[in-house]
Amino acid sequence: MTSSAAPASGTDWTRRTIAFLGPIGTFSEQALLSQDDLATANLRPLDTFANVLSAAEDGNVDYAFLALENAIEGTVNITQDALAFDSDLLIQREIVLPIHLELMARPGVKLEDITQVWSYPHALAQCRKYMNANLPNAIAEASNSTADAARMLANATDALATSGAAIAPARAAEVYGLNVLAHEIEDHDDNATRFVLVAPKTIPAPTGHDKTSIVVFQQADEPGSLLSVLQEFAARGINLTKLESRPTRRGLGDYCFLIDLEGHISDEVVADALRSLKSKHAEVKFMGSYPAAGEHGHALRQEVADAQSKASDWITELRNRVD
Repeated sequence: MTSSAAPASGTDWTRRTIAFLGPIGTFSEQALLSQDDLATANLRPLDTFANVLSAAEDGNVDYAFLALENAIEGTVNITQDALAFDSDLLIQREIVLPIHLELMARPGVKLEDITQVWSYPHALAQCRKYMNANLPNAIAEASNSTADAARMLANATDALATSGAAIAPARAAEVYGLNVLAHEIEDHDDNATRFVLVAPKTIPAPTGHDKTSIVVFQQADEPGSLLSVLQEFAARGINLTKLESRPTRRGLGDYCFLIDLEGHISDEVVADALRSLKSKHAEVKFMGSYPAAGEHGHALRQEVADAQSKASDWITELRNRVD
């Protein structure tokens, strides 16, 4: 089941272009196609992460779509670092996609024929148990993406055509005419990847079930620096959904804190926490406030909307009594 955030209100996605890491058949494309609104956009596969990011930064596309975090392998550092340090793109939406990996090969190739297996490094790492049990002597080779491994295999004219395999989504087998030799070979059934849709400048309107992402840079490396950051949220009852430290690239031992928190910048309690952080720390980078993904996200947003409507009716009724 795909977990996603609410669609952006009023956006005509048929007039928007979204860049993602190609080729077609990647999990990125699968995640985009899982969204009724995003699936109607002009989806543009690009060959490298850098090209996906720069396409949105340069205005060649409206949005970039990137993998940010995996349940097994953790943060996708190339995405996290780019958004934290190198780019001013803001997160517009998150989508959480369950990850199922298939072993595929050219028609006629059998499991015992395989001597090399190609895939994206994270996908290879997520299939260690299957590889060790069924293909212990096969060489694992890294590709730019899972779908790129499938495409390369389909186009091979050398030994790879008869002795190679790819680990990729089921859609890649359909797109590139490959046979699936083994289904769902991932080590963990509950594996999932979190993707983010990013764009310049825009901050989506609050929905009542939102998340905010920031980077907090320490003023100095001293005892209690992290505690002083966390206290800003604890004192206001703000729940953190992610806390991670990353080197700042400014020197050995210089770290910053990457934080995801519940709430939206338009919420006064969130704004107050960020205001306090900004005044006490050397730098706070805002990476976006956006609808949060979650299995019950739509129900939670509807519940908030209903509550706000009832509260407005209550206030209106009270004001009508003013003589």
